[in-house]
Amino acid sequence: MSATDDPPADPGTNERATDATQSHGSFPEAPELVTSQWFNTDADISLRSLRGSVVVIEAFQMLCPGCVSHGLPLAKRVHAAFAHDVTVLGLHTVFEHHEAMTPVSLEAFLAEYAITFPVGVDTAGTGTPLPETMQRYGLSGTPSMLVIDRAGRLRANAFGQLEDLRLGALLARLIDEPAAPH
Repeated sequence: MSATDDPPADPGTNERATDATQSHGSFPEAPELVTSQWFNTDADISLRSLRGSVVVIEAFQMLCPGCVSHGLPLAKRVHAAFAHDVTVLGLHTVFEHHEAMTPVSLEAFLAEYAITFPVGVDTAGTGTPLPETMQRYGLSGTPSMLVIDRAGRLRANAFGQLEDLRLGALLARLIDEPAAPH
C-alpha cells in the first residue's frame, strides 16, 4: 500500500538511494524510532541500544495484503535464518484505516501470524495521517524494509517485495563488516 505516489529510486528493486557498496561515511545515520507501544518485548527498544548489531525493520500494516503475503514472511525468514547475527523488529506504521488497527487487533494479529520478534507501534503523526517514524524515514508505504548497520547507519530503505537472495547477500556483508568507531 502506497502512502505517496513517488516512485522508488530503482523500480527494479524498489530500493531507495541506498547501496551497500558505498563508502562508510556516505550512509546517513538511521533516525530513532518513535513508538507508542511495544509487543513481544518487556522493554522499549531504541536503535541507540542496538548499536553494534545489524538491524532489520519491517514496516507494515496488518490490513496490507503485500505485508501479509510478502513483507512479514520475509522478516520471519530473516529472523529464523540470522537469529544470532541480526536483530529483527516490526514497525506497525498505520497511515490508513486507523479505527480498525487498534492495539487489541494488532496483538491478535501477531499471535495469529506467529510473529515473535518485537513489534513497535509507530506514533501517530500530528496533523497528518502519516505516523512519526514513517515520516522520518520517508517511507512510501507498506511493506517497507529498513536495514541498519552495526554503526547505526541506514543501509537500505526498500518499499514493496524484496528478493530473498539479494537481502541475504546484503545482510551477510553487513554481518561481516566491523562497526565503525564513534
